[in-house]
Amino acid sequence: MILDTLHFTPGMSLLGGVLIGTASALFILANGRIAGISGILGGLLRTTADDVMWRLAFILGLIMAAPLLAIFVAPVVPTIEASPTTLVIAGLLVGVGTRYGGGCTSGHGICGLSRLSPRSLIATLSFMGSGMAIVFAMRHLLIHA
Repeated sequence: MILDTLHFTPGMSLLGGVLIGTASALFILANGRIAGISGILGGLLRTTADDVMWRLAFILGLIMAAPLLAIFVAPVVPTIEASPTTLVIAGLLVGVGTRYGGGCTSGHGICGLSRLSPRSLIATLSFMGSGMAIVFAMRHLLIHA
């Protein structure tokens, strides 16, 4: 494995983490709700009328952030080294895991850990460990087999 130190941006990464943490803290302080994406999106399917607007605004903000940023800075074009079939299967597995684990990475990893939730610690260790094991298997065991 080769580390891409040319594109490593610790300052921007730290700034992004601080912004996400600050936004999550402000969200729970202002609304009393966790900024977990799966819960917010899933809540749109079973929500009350007074609960719809903030959920739609949150999701719209996620969708519009990249196009709005592209107005000010050159967009980064990602390279995806996976087939569309692999991406669909991966997305479905993430969705199933999110439902099974009672939340997503943002809900457990950012919001749950900051509240010292034991359940979120177990969930975060589980999905981080699983992700590392899959990457290791894919890059070192299956590709070269």
